Amino acid sequence: MLFLGFSAGLPLLLILGTLSFWLREAGIDRSTIGYLTWVGLIYAFKWVWAPLVDRLSIPLLSTLFGRRRSWLLFAQLLIVFGLVGMVSIDPKVQLIPIVWCALLVAFGSATQDIALDAFRIESADSDHQAALAATYQTGYRLALIWSGAGVLWLAACAESGVVGYDPAAWQFAYLCMALSISVGVITTLFSKEPVRIELVKARNAKAWLHQTLIEPFADFIKRYGWHAVLILSLIVIYRISDVVMGIMANPFYVDMGYTKDEVAAVSKVFGVVMTLVGAFVGGVLTLRFGVMRILFLGAILSAVSNLLFAWLATQGHDLHGLIWVISADNLSSGIASVAFIAFLSALTNIRYSATQCALFSSMMLLLPKWLAGFSGVFVNNFGYSNFFIGTAIIGAPVLILIWLTIHFKAVEFKKHDSQVAK
Repeated sequence: MLFLGFSAGLPLLLILGTLSFWLREAGIDRSTIGYLTWVGLIYAFKWVWAPLVDRLSIPLLSTLFGRRRSWLLFAQLLIVFGLVGMVSIDPKVQLIPIVWCALLVAFGSATQDIALDAFRIESADSDHQAALAATYQTGYRLALIWSGAGVLWLAACAESGVVGYDPAAWQFAYLCMALSISVGVITTLFSKEPVRIELVKARNAKAWLHQTLIEPFADFIKRYGWHAVLILSLIVIYRISDVVMGIMANPFYVDMGYTKDEVAAVSKVFGVVMTLVGAFVGGVLTLRFGVMRILFLGAILSAVSNLLFAWLATQGHDLHGLIWVISADNLSSGIASVAFIAFLSALTNIRYSATQCALFSSMMLLLPKWLAGFSGVFVNNFGYSNFFIGTAIIGAPVLILIWLTIHFKAVEFKKHDSQVAK
């Protein structure tokens, strides 16, 4: 699970965060970079083909490796093909092919996530699931460092002395990332196919759609009544400040004159460490004060950290300022993420946990990712400082929704607080 977690975490930044750094250094306009964040919307729709991954076999591959491992291998090969395609293209010369390759990587990555969740759940009994999940997350976090800081370091080391943009350096770095997926491929090949679990088959297509899509929603609405609208609205916009701001972070670093080495050291490595610290702090605070209070605190901290970026935009190239701002931003992100995950966990019915969690996570991404697509246009017209202030302001409705949720007691957490915090 450590190695498979690494394989799952590797593609994410390569088609979103790190790619935006490459594109901006290549001179791609910020508005175009903003629109390219819509590639990430594929993750928001993975629930659409998740039932197919769960129930269908791949001809030949499934015969050789089994249903779960065949889907893992298929997804990993898609990621490799997409990354290799990006290696052969200079976005300064051909941008559209880069977009198609990024879409292929995103689709393969989302499919791998679906197959890997099923593989993990079926590979061990319930007593070992926590250990598997923790090991998976460790591998995932290591991959984020490698695909964030690692790519920047590799590209910096591969520069051939060319003044300014060097496409060969980036292509070398992405080739190393494509080779790194072999960690997941080799692990899948040598892993044991889990015992096949036969699902109760629906009698027809209508019944299948009802079981897959209608029942999880109907269950949620039945349990929460009219409060479901309030809760779903909160889910949709809770992370809107972070997601909209995040797509312009790397172009901001480039435009402020920070080198790849500086961003790698501060943003990608130190930032990930502070996220883990924030997650630990968030877990302790949630256990002590309850989910909703820390959810409220996380929303405030997320907005304040965006205001710190607005201040940094007025300072020019300030490495010490970058360290402090990145520290505060990732600490607040860790706290908010833990509270939000605890919130979603308490909402789900165990009978539909996988589907409801997938649907909730999709709803969480749709509006913020769509809005983030216009971030580059806003920066071009109003500047970075105003953009960061704007991302803080759009988080204000989140505080209102949390207050309403608490006021109307839409969700009862008293008996769940200690469990979801743990």
